[in-house]
Amino acid sequence: MKVLYFAWVRERIGKTEETLDPPADVRTVADLMQWLVARGEEYANAFASPRTIRAAIDHTHVKPDTAIAGAREIAFFPPMTGG
Repeated sequence: MKVLYFAWVRERIGKTEETLDPPADVRTVADLMQWLVARGEEYANAFASPRTIRAAIDHTHVKPDTAIAGAREIAFFPPMTGG
């Protein structure tokens, strides 16, 4: 699956996107964030406060307990505000 990073999540990780194949026990958005944290310091910094990170699967906003099976694209970004 393609994983996209936006705003300060991207800045902390140092990548705009990457293609990942997480292990079978990574089943939800929250699991994926925990798995990413274990990939290195930059990921740990980006996902240090997982409650402040928003996610979208295939362009649809989702909650952390949403299953990722079959996802083609998952995006992570900070909360958005209007303006």
